[in-house]
Amino acid sequence: MTDPSHGDGQPAASDGIWDRYSNQMIAGLALLVLAMGTVGYRLLEDWSWVDAFYFSAVAVTTVGFGDLAPSTDASKLFTVLYIFSGVAIITLFLNDRLRRRERRVNQAG
Repeated sequence: MTDPSHGDGQPAASDGIWDRYSNQMIAGLALLVLAMGTVGYRLLEDWSWVDAFYFSAVAVTTVGFGDLAPSTDASKLFTVLYIFSGVAIITLFLNDRLRRRERRVNQAG
């Protein structure tokens, strides 16, 4: 049997800690991104909380209905940064969820 440590007494990355907590950490980051976008648009655009949350979700999922749009330079710059970071984190979250589902299906079959 092989020792899962690196020789320095530290467990290897494959010991399951990342697998156990990664989804929770990534989900927390995704919620944080949505919360930051909601607060940002509430402050920058003076939208209602519902409109700000709605636009945040539409922006990071790249749906882009076009019914709401940033109107100030500050909110437009915020949107660019928000989309770059938000899309990356939401994609990471969805990718992690799909990999876990695939792993469960493969183990069951």
